[in-house]
Amino acid sequence: MGWQVTADMLWCLGYGASALLLVAWAVQLLHWAWWTPRRLDRALRAQGIKGTPYSFLRGDVAENVRLLRAARSKPMPLSHDIAPRVFPLQHRAVEEYGKLSFTWLGPQPRLTIFDIDQVREVLSNKFGHYGKTRVNSLWRFFIGGLVTYEGDKWAKHRRILNPAFHVEKLKSMLPAFSACCDDLVCRWEKMVGSDTCYELDVWPEFQSFTGDVISRSAFGSNYEQGRRIFQLQDEQALLLIQSARNLYIPGYRFLPTRTNNRIKAIDREVRTIIRGIIKKREEAMKMGKPCNNDLLGLLMESNIKQVQENGNKNAGMTIEEVVEECKLFYFAGQETTSVLLTWTMVLLSMYPSWQDRAREEVLRLFGKNRPDFDGLNHLKTVTMILYEVLRLYPPAIFLLRQTYKTMKLGNVVYPPGVALVMPIILIHHDPDLWGADVNEFKPERFAEGISKASKNDQVAFFPFGSGPRICIGQSFALVEAKIALCVILQRFSFELSPSYAHAPYTVITLQPQHGAPIRLRRL
Repeated sequence: MGWQVTADMLWCLGYGASALLLVAWAVQLLHWAWWTPRRLDRALRAQGIKGTPYSFLRGDVAENVRLLRAARSKPMPLSHDIAPRVFPLQHRAVEEYGKLSFTWLGPQPRLTIFDIDQVREVLSNKFGHYGKTRVNSLWRFFIGGLVTYEGDKWAKHRRILNPAFHVEKLKSMLPAFSACCDDLVCRWEKMVGSDTCYELDVWPEFQSFTGDVISRSAFGSNYEQGRRIFQLQDEQALLLIQSARNLYIPGYRFLPTRTNNRIKAIDREVRTIIRGIIKKREEAMKMGKPCNNDLLGLLMESNIKQVQENGNKNAGMTIEEVVEECKLFYFAGQETTSVLLTWTMVLLSMYPSWQDRAREEVLRLFGKNRPDFDGLNHLKTVTMILYEVLRLYPPAIFLLRQTYKTMKLGNVVYPPGVALVMPIILIHHDPDLWGADVNEFKPERFAEGISKASKNDQVAFFPFGSGPRICIGQSFALVEAKIALCVILQRFSFELSPSYAHAPYTVITLQPQHGAPIRLRRL
């Protein structure tokens, strides 16, 4: 007598299969959220490395949120000792457990590295074993392009992008920089009018200014055409920060929450706008119009050249990859310089003698004329000031890498899966590297250049990263900051408003939580 398959048997098989899948998922979850973290914890502690105890699934996320909320609940004194406020969990861990210590982001240990030689070794990544940490897919809607790539893909994109950021190309963008500076100071002069002084918040002013610069120099458009992209990226960044505590939870990105849906909708809108810009540029290039006087044109020209030289379209970027790089242009091009200029204005307001010295240098080199490229390269005092601002208030407060195989660094063996934190803000404020006056504003540290600025010539200064992945746009950012500062110093003196509240905090970059109100006086 043969077997007869009944409905009950089918139901049993279905339940059994579901149970097996559930067990497999539970085992995988335990492996990811308990067994692997415990194994990594034992491996680190066995070598004498101390850190916070692991809490199932969340690690130190809740504690980090609590510390950040407490820090941001009120302004701090007018001091440059900002590390406890902006990087509280890591700062406390270093105080309690030492410079080589670890905390937990969810189930992954994050180990802090202070040793400068080891930092350089990790960032040089000669053998590809210290990779970028894998970006959560929701963050990929915000930050993509060159900074997220590894290996051959990174090398290809860097090769195509390099010509656009060459010094000679920056010279050709100087008129766009100058035009934006003229617009800025003319607007300020109208605000001041015939008054003795005028108070304004320079933080949104510099956001608008750098947005104008990147729109003109990268895309040949004015700020009004790029305004929508900047607004969308600001909104997206805030949404991602609000969701940060949940991003490491498996499957969270797939949940149709209001925040997740909005993040994805913003990405679609930004891509649509940028595709429209690229399409217009392609049409102009087909008509033989010159299009290589901005970053997008230079990128597309370099991309075509790579394809032609290799006889293979895979040697170049796809349209979607060009879109990703353009998104990065918009974000990085605006954020880095706007925060640098804002903190520079704040610090020169706090230290008027350095403001006077900078102005004297600018007037000696340029008078009241527009700054030129050669003159910008002879700005010693202004350069020292910008470097010291970048030391005390770096735009990015840390860099992150991850081990993808067992690696020995110094005397420590790191298993795969350990995140390595290079805490820029802590290293830049370390008295062992910079001296007892580490939290004082002293631009003269850089009088003999970066290599001689820290103790024992350790080159402990890396606001733009280091090694082959050093920020490709650092020269762009510094030239932009120099020319803006020169034009401002030619026209105005300035001081802090009594309403200024010192409250540095991070929203991707290090920003003034309550703005930067400054009192301007026309010269």
